[in-house]
Amino acid sequence: MKTALIKILPLFLGGFLFAQPKADSIQFKNISDEILVNSTAYENLRDLTKNIGHRLSGSAAYEKATDWAVQKLKEAGADKVWKEEVMVPVWERGKESLQIKTENGTWKPLNMLSLGNSEGTKGKDVEAEIIFVKNREDFDKLPESQVKGKIVFFNYAFNQKFINTGQAYVDAGIYRRSAASWAGKKGAKAVMIRSLSSAFDDVPHTGAMRYDKDDTAKIPIVAIGAKSAEELEKALKTQKIFAKLNSNCTMKGEKLSHSVIGEITGNKDQSVIVVSGHLDSWDVGEGAHDDGAGIVQSIEVLRTFKKLGIKNNHTIRVVCFANEENGVRGGNQYAENIQKKNEKHIFAIESDGGGFTPRGIALVMSPEKKKEVQSWRNLFLPYGVYHFEYEYAGTDIEPMKKLGVPLAELVPDSQRYFDIHHTSEDTFEKVNRRELLLGAVAMGQLIWMVDENW
Repeated sequence: MKTALIKILPLFLGGFLFAQPKADSIQFKNISDEILVNSTAYENLRDLTKNIGHRLSGSAAYEKATDWAVQKLKEAGADKVWKEEVMVPVWERGKESLQIKTENGTWKPLNMLSLGNSEGTKGKDVEAEIIFVKNREDFDKLPESQVKGKIVFFNYAFNQKFINTGQAYVDAGIYRRSAASWAGKKGAKAVMIRSLSSAFDDVPHTGAMRYDKDDTAKIPIVAIGAKSAEELEKALKTQKIFAKLNSNCTMKGEKLSHSVIGEITGNKDQSVIVVSGHLDSWDVGEGAHDDGAGIVQSIEVLRTFKKLGIKNNHTIRVVCFANEENGVRGGNQYAENIQKKNEKHIFAIESDGGGFTPRGIALVMSPEKKKEVQSWRNLFLPYGVYHFEYEYAGTDIEPMKKLGVPLAELVPDSQRYFDIHHTSEDTFEKVNRRELLLGAVAMGQLIWMVDENW
C-alpha cells in the first residue's frame, strides 16, 4: 500500500499543479526549491538565539539584535535598510523566589516566573495565606473581607477541548492580563496564576499583564507550572497553605529603541507589501519560536526574491518590529508613521505563531480580497497549506487595520507552541529546520501572488 501511494502521489500533486495557472505553479516551485535547498534562515536563527539569546525590549541584548537584523537584511540583498525610532517601556525582572508551607510545616521553593510589567515586592518578603479560586466568577463571589491581606491563587486551566490551541490561549489570557487588578481592588497582597500552557509539566510561563488605570495598589502577580497548580489546588482543599514571595521586578520608565526595516524597491510602483515578525522576546529562553522564527522567515522571503531575480512590482518590505511582547510600541509607531507619510500599503503578513509546519494563512481583509486569496488555495495544497478560513492577524500589523490595509498571519500547526511559549524552553533546539523553512516557503509564495495580482 505504501509503495502504491508513493507512486500515485507525484501524479496527484502534478494534477494540482497542472490545474493551476502555469506561471504561478512554476514560481511556487521555484520559491520552494530555493528555500528548501539554499535557505540561510535556520543558520540565521541559530546565530540570533545562541549569540544574542533572549531580547526583551529596552535591554542591551535587544539593541544588539537590532544591529544583527540590519546586517542580515543587507546580506539578504535589501536595497535599503534602516532603523525606525520607537520609545519602549523598560521592565526588569531581577531576582525572585516563591515558597510555600503548611500551617506547621517548613518553607519549600516553588518554581515561578513574575509576569511581565508586574511590580514586585521591592525585594522584601510578602507572606500571606493562599486562597484558591477556579475562575473569575468564583472570585467575584468572594467578599473583600475574605480577600484582603491574602494571596489569591487562580487555577484556570488551558481548555484542552479546543483543537486550535490559540483559542485556549485567548480563553485563559484574561487571568494573566487582569487578575492582579481584580485582586488588588479587594485588598489582596499578591496573585498566583496557573501558566497559560497546553503542557502538563512544571515549567512556568511569563507574558504581559497590565494594571487598570484606577489601580491604587499595583500588587505582584506570578505564574506557576501546571503540575504545581494541580498539586496546590488539591492541598488547599484539606489544609491552610501560606506563600512567601520575594521579587525585584519593576518598570523603569521608557527608552529610545528601534524597529528594523529593509526592503527591495518595486519595479512598477512604490506601494508596499509588508512581511514581518517581532524582534523582541521575553527574558527567558532564547526567543526561538517566539519570534525568532518569524524574523528569519521574513528575511528569507526577501533573500529568495533577490536570489531568484524576481522583478517585484511593488516594494517588498521586511519589518522586524520592536516591543510586541509588552507594549506593541513598534507596531503602533509603524502604523502612525506610514499614515503621516501617506505611504500606500497594499498587504501585510506577520509570522508569530512559531516555526512549526505551516497549515494555513489567516486573513483580515474585505470579503472580495479574502475570496481572491482563498481562490489560490489549490496552488498551496501541494505544500501542505490548506486552511484559509481563520480571521485574525499578527499583533504588530493589527494597527494597520484602521488604515484599510489587508492583513494576514501565517498559521503553523499549533499543537506544541503553547507548551514552550514564553518559557525557558523556547530555544533553538526546539525548532525543526524543515518546518521552519516550509513556513518561509508559504510566506514567499503568498507574497508572490499578492505582488503579481494586486
